[in-house]
Amino acid sequence: MDNDKAGNCIASDKQAEFIQLYNSEPRLCLPALVPGSDSLHLFTEGDVLYEAMLGSISNARNNILLESYIFGNDEVGWTFAEALAEKARAGLEVLLHLDAAGTLLRGGLKLGKYLREHNVHVKWFNRWSWFDPLRYNRRHHRKLLVVDKSDAYLGGFNIHRQSSHSIFGRERWRDAHVRFGNTLAQQAAEMFYAFWDGRVHWAMPENGGTTSVLVPNNSAECRYLLNCFITAMLACAKHFIYLTTPYFVPDNRTMKALNDSAGRGVDVRILVPAKSNIPLAHWAGRHLYSTVLKAGVRIYEYKPGLMHAKTIVVDNSWGTVGSSNFDYRSFFLNYELNMITRDSLLCRKLRNQFLEDLTQADEVTDWRWSARGFTSHFCESAGWLLRRWL
Repeated sequence: MDNDKAGNCIASDKQAEFIQLYNSEPRLCLPALVPGSDSLHLFTEGDVLYEAMLGSISNARNNILLESYIFGNDEVGWTFAEALAEKARAGLEVLLHLDAAGTLLRGGLKLGKYLREHNVHVKWFNRWSWFDPLRYNRRHHRKLLVVDKSDAYLGGFNIHRQSSHSIFGRERWRDAHVRFGNTLAQQAAEMFYAFWDGRVHWAMPENGGTTSVLVPNNSAECRYLLNCFITAMLACAKHFIYLTTPYFVPDNRTMKALNDSAGRGVDVRILVPAKSNIPLAHWAGRHLYSTVLKAGVRIYEYKPGLMHAKTIVVDNSWGTVGSSNFDYRSFFLNYELNMITRDSLLCRKLRNQFLEDLTQADEVTDWRWSARGFTSHFCESAGWLLRRWL
């Protein structure tokens, strides 16, 4: 599979407007969204998010749908487990969809047993199989909570102690999540049920006249839909691109969109963590620093802890928040879910949060980067060679 041909995605005319860029092929597409307001609430701290999510679970009357990559066997995970169990015992439909690789290795069996004993329906995505070991490499990386099909949360936060400032301290994982309701929450519920039932290629709904849409990284119309949309957002930028990602390992076409934007005068800034929980991915990203710095892209490394947010804001006109990292795995292997929006208030919040985060980051300068030693060069090259498997 040639992942760098991901831009070949062409969505249905009912679902997307097509924008021909620089007379190049394949053409890039963006969802047909209109500027407006969807009453979206942005969370950037785990403690605040978890309190809101637990409040929604407590107020549930009919059903609770929850999916996560990591559901920790820790203080946070057990608080959620007990809240879900209480609602299941009360007769509500409670469905919990977890990734086997992300959760089972973190004590998930004990949690799963407890939840099943209390009537929570637990499903593990791609458990290890000796008959089909390669499927284990494809992960369920989505993070979504939908309550009563009317109150929903989506983003990059896992359910574990590392995202709690009160438990983990200043080095907690900084992330981003968004809360929404109305028809978007109904769409989220439908997407949850589809994935729960094994329908991984979601048919994108018509979205004419809407301000935000939920986008998986593949659909019935396009195998690389999310990557296509994100590349188009970058290519259409006129003023600025502010991108936050824990793992910066883009495919060639997406990186070219960033570099080309910087080359035509767009203010392109990328925020990544100074230290990563996956060293190989971190080294692979650093392998690209020289290339993007020469193109005029500015790179910053966040110092306090792991920057785990996955957000992009373009010109205060387009934004995305979700589970997708800016790397090969998220674009081409994992199952992801993002919101793409033209909500003006959320875009401004994403921009302001990005600029605030920069005050706690060091800019990577070309002279500083050229001075690194042989060991760094070696590790970065090794990471880059393995980039499609990280």
